[in-house]
Amino acid sequence: MAGTLSGRVAIVTGGGRGIGRATAMLFAREGARVIIATRTPGPGEAVVHAIAAEGGSAFLIPIDITSRSAVHHVIQATMGRFGQIDIVLHNAAAMMPSLITELDDVDLDLILTVNLKAAFWFAAEAQPYLCRSNAARLLFTSSITGNEQAHPMYAAYGASKAGLNGFIRQAACELAAHGITVNGVAPGVVFTDRTMAAIPQHQRDEMAASIPRGKAGAPEDVAHVLLMLAHPAAAHVTGQIVVVDGGQSLAASYNTVRK
Repeated sequence: MAGTLSGRVAIVTGGGRGIGRATAMLFAREGARVIIATRTPGPGEAVVHAIAAEGGSAFLIPIDITSRSAVHHVIQATMGRFGQIDIVLHNAAAMMPSLITELDDVDLDLILTVNLKAAFWFAAEAQPYLCRSNAARLLFTSSITGNEQAHPMYAAYGASKAGLNGFIRQAACELAAHGITVNGVAPGVVFTDRTMAAIPQHQRDEMAASIPRGKAGAPEDVAHVLLMLAHPAAAHVTGQIVVVDGGQSLAASYNTVRK
């Protein structure tokens, strides 16, 4: 498939559902060969088939990204199959809402490992191969929860995402000399198939009403911004976290003005 990412190889973690799925599909439509790295093989395989049905190229690596050895495996398996890596999107995330006083160390370690430590691992493991690309992109899905907004029960998640934002800026500075750009997206509320099923309609309506655009985001809204950051024309953009929230992070002032 010809497109703006033609000839590129992209790794997408958490590529079986939601933002990961939408981004993998979009990258493939733009010509990238896509590695779907996910701990849910069923949905991941469905994305691979969907990409193939559209004439694209994708390969599934079932993986639970909770160790550096797992990240190493993803990188090496990608090199073994395609011989190159141009784009790495770490999109997989862990979120277990809990009061600080009730958060156990197992859940805390999982949230920090998947959301933050894995960013270090992907940067380190992929760097030698990204250096060979003339359009190397290291991308991350962050969140407005952390730096832009705070919510009860999300201290661990928010801290991990705030830490990820700091990592993006530091890594961008360090890896610039190697020709690698490092950027992220910070989505607000995004309604996926899973959240649509888990949240009653009236609650979804209330959430949408508090957002200046009057609607929650869709996975595709975030995917298109990730494509923008992966685009060859974005070669001079690095160390940025692009907020994709329909104005949600402005909601406090927006709602005050409306009253």
